[in-house]
Amino acid sequence: MSRVRRSVAVAGAAVVLVVSGCSGGSDKAATDAAGASPSSSSPTPSTPSTSSTPTVATPPPSPSVAAPSVPARTAAELTKALLALTDLPAGFAIDTDAGDDGSGVKVSSKDPKCARLVALTNADKLPGSKASAGRSYSGGEQGPFVDESLDALGSKAAVGAFQQSFRKAIAGCRSMTLTIAGQGRSTINVREVSAPKAGTDPVAVRFSASGGSMDGLEITMSTTGIDDVLLAITVVAGLPEDLEGAMTTAADKAKATLGASRSGT
Repeated sequence: MSRVRRSVAVAGAAVVLVVSGCSGGSDKAATDAAGASPSSSSPTPSTPSTSSTPTVATPPPSPSVAAPSVPARTAAELTKALLALTDLPAGFAIDTDAGDDGSGVKVSSKDPKCARLVALTNADKLPGSKASAGRSYSGGEQGPFVDESLDALGSKAAVGAFQQSFRKAIAGCRSMTLTIAGQGRSTINVREVSAPKAGTDPVAVRFSASGGSMDGLEITMSTTGIDDVLLAITVVAGLPEDLEGAMTTAADKAKATLGASRSGT
């Protein structure tokens, strides 16, 4: 049963989408001054000056100074920002069960509106991630089971693009089929739900299994931005308050540990 649960947890935590190329907004050139129309008033005739005004040479522009190099986020840095047992309620333990890496889990759908979410759910890792760290926690034999991940995407803009794309992918899909090797398949209903108010532009989705070996199981996942880092919390076999508590605590710790964004964009 733990292998089945782990497979489902991996399937939920693996919901990722391609971070679209985040070209910054086009800068508008300041053309008003250069393209200003001439004044309608007649120019005043110039009169020779009787005094000689010395010409002051304009100093050459200062050489541009390159912005100081900022070290990229590292997996070790992100790991320090993950939840520790002392951050969680009593009864939780770090889940070291690595019996299933998710290779036997596949999500599919015949609905073309689900194509994006299906492709992203089946992805092995978060595309565009510069560094990542993750940890799993177990609240006992019956759960809840919590997965946390932190991915450095390089900029706030990239995180924002991810959240927009994730929300669109969820909205376009109503159900998928989850197949677990050796365990059968179940229909997975997809529904966007209220996200914990933590971080920037939070998104949350609930995957509810019906029929098959996973019947009745629910996976709720929420993602949010912590500056240039994407925080994801996935709760399996838990209650809404489990997601709320885990996400709020995780976001507070990530903010305090990671500090400001490594990129201003």
